[in-house]
Amino acid sequence: MATTFKTLLNNDVTSTRTLLHEAIPLTGTIVSGTYIDSGGAEENIKNYAHGMYQSVYDYPYLSSSANHIFDLTVGYSDNCILSSSTATQNAKKINIYNQMAQTLVGYDDSGNIREFDKDGDLSGGTKMDAAFFVNFARLLTKDEIKKGSFQLSVNVSGAYSSPTDDITLYDTNAQNDYRVNSPAGEYGILYVDTPSGTPAADDARGLIYYQAGIAVITASVFAPNLTPTDDIVSNHFGSRLAPLDDIFNGPAQSLVSGSISGSCNGLRNRLTNIQFNNTTELNSTIYFCRASHNEFNYSANPTYLNSSKIQVKETSLDNPISYITSVGLYSADNELLAVAKLSEPLKKDPTNELTLRVRLDY
Repeated sequence: MATTFKTLLNNDVTSTRTLLHEAIPLTGTIVSGTYIDSGGAEENIKNYAHGMYQSVYDYPYLSSSANHIFDLTVGYSDNCILSSSTATQNAKKINIYNQMAQTLVGYDDSGNIREFDKDGDLSGGTKMDAAFFVNFARLLTKDEIKKGSFQLSVNVSGAYSSPTDDITLYDTNAQNDYRVNSPAGEYGILYVDTPSGTPAADDARGLIYYQAGIAVITASVFAPNLTPTDDIVSNHFGSRLAPLDDIFNGPAQSLVSGSISGSCNGLRNRLTNIQFNNTTELNSTIYFCRASHNEFNYSANPTYLNSSKIQVKETSLDNPISYITSVGLYSADNELLAVAKLSEPLKKDPTNELTLRVRLDY
């Protein structure tokens, strides 16, 4: 325990921020088809009695080694043409959409929940009124997803047992062009098959919320050959699934006739790859502990003296010597808060001065 203290001044303390990134690859084999029991059930997929979403693990979820990687769900607004009293779990799908929208998009001036918008223009623009939601676990995203690093590849045609038409969604140039008008933080637009350059507005297929770790994929992603001249069912972006007959016979059929878990299975079995870099924000306070030539040349260790004589002095004329082995940071009441250990002792005497740089991460 120290017996003398030195006060740190304002110019002895500074703060820094460091961003650490990890590459997160999620292949299609992880999320479907790998862990199947003898009865055909996928052991790493957990469905719940409420039927409102399903959880995906990287290993059979009953194992202590399993890690939760993301949740899947689907929903549409009550303005969507898919909404119908005869649609399976219609009320729950509307509730899910509203819950996600009020958290990620917020409310308008009249107190109404805003709908997801394909270009981030919350006051207007083309809406996504039917969408799949991929909510990544904090274990993977850490503090946030790194802007410009997100990719999601999915098959959009055919039965999910033999899917076709693989497309990839990118948050192209999001590090320079992202939106900040969300109550959940920053988000970018997902463009189809546009990894670089300047994507066209018509290529937008979803949104990625970086701090929340949620990807919103419009249901119209399952109409890869749809053009603006097609006989679409609505002018809402999310409902641009296909002509009417394709809605009830194509891959988007489960949005109307299938359960939420069934729709999640359809998307999950079509996923071929997801990858992004996460971000860990490391905040640090750096203390410059300065020992002047006339300071800290004496040790409070009882073994420093022998019969009232300094052990490290051979004659009375020798300078006192100490060896600094650690630095203690104390409160204003002289209570020890943190200790920094040196890799090797530093010799200190009246002929030298030392500045020790102590970094406290949090």
